[in-house]
Order: sequence, then C-alpha cells, then structure tokens
Amino acid sequence: MQGRNNIVGVRIKEARLKLKPPLTQDDLSGRLSAVGVVIDRAGISKIEIGMRCVLDFEVKALAKVLRVSVDWLLGAKD
Repeated sequence: MQGRNNIVGVRIKEARLKLKPPLTQDDLSGRLSAVGVVIDRAGISKIEIGMRCVLDFEVKALAKVLRVSVDWLLGAKD
C-alpha cells in the first residue's frame, strides 16, 4: 500500500540506497542542510514511510542531493 500512496518516500529511499556509497538517512539530512533545507533524520524516516508530506522546495532539494530528477522522484518512469 505504501508504494501507491507515497511515491516520493519510496523513491527517496531507493535513490539514497543506490548511491555509491549508499547514504544513511542522517547523511541525507546533512546534505540537505548544506543546500539550506532542514529535515532531520527522523523527518526523512517519516517521509520514507509516508507519515510526513514533502513540500515543493524540499522535493527540489532532495532531487538535487540525490542526483535524480524531480520528475523521477514524483514517479516518472526511469
């Protein structure tokens, strides 16, 4: 069920684990901070499991630090 209702969260987890080396949630939080977006490790965890929504500016920052497109984070095919 999570995958159907929480595309961004599923994609964030997928992208961070595909990076070499894979990023932890804490690593991702640090990289987001470096570009001016504050989401702590717990917030990233909540996004990934669908308990927290992601704002538009956060989606842009996540795409940047995860090296993926905004379209891909929003569910576009590979």
